[in-house]
Amino acid sequence: MRAIVQRVTKASVTVGDETISSIGRGLCVLLGISTEDTQRDADYIVRKILNLRLFEDDNGKAWSKSVMERELEVLCVSQFTLQCILKGNKPDFHAAMPAESAEPFYSSILESMRSCYKPELIKDGKFGAYMQVHIQNDGPVTIELTSPTGPVDPKQLSKQEKQQQRKEKTRSKGPSESGREKGASRSRQDPNASSGAEGDVSSEREP
Repeated sequence: MRAIVQRVTKASVTVGDETISSIGRGLCVLLGISTEDTQRDADYIVRKILNLRLFEDDNGKAWSKSVMERELEVLCVSQFTLQCILKGNKPDFHAAMPAESAEPFYSSILESMRSCYKPELIKDGKFGAYMQVHIQNDGPVTIELTSPTGPVDPKQLSKQEKQQQRKEKTRSKGPSESGREKGASRSRQDPNASSGAEGDVSSEREP
């Protein structure tokens, strides 16, 4: 699942001469659903959209507050073209979820956002319609989100989990024993290693 998140001063969606939705300051989100997306992808995208710190706090400090913390609006627009795969110069959209499946899935994503936030502040375009999307980007600030794709092969998943566990253990323990041993060995072999080589300004210390 892909989302283009833009911080805006205002945004709106029109179909023909009719304005479908409009917001003031907040986020405009273009959302593309792929054939392989599941509820896990939707949960990830919703969480990121609502918690990205793209706004300043009351003291003007940038990148401090999320759209929820500032109680601003969100305008979501379904955009299957985000799942484009280029074949030469021609866009191919077979990776996008078909409309009959994507529409209820997209509606469930909106409902999830409304249940996590204030429902009246979540706005929508018109699914499947030919829309004019008017975006006044603020900054400009644009963030591209892609939900993480989990490996299909269980063996590969197990390998990734083990690698992650090793990384976490390394961070919690600090420098490895082997690293300390190597450092001690270098100190024994080279008397200048710990104090700086001859001519090194950093080694010229008063006793």
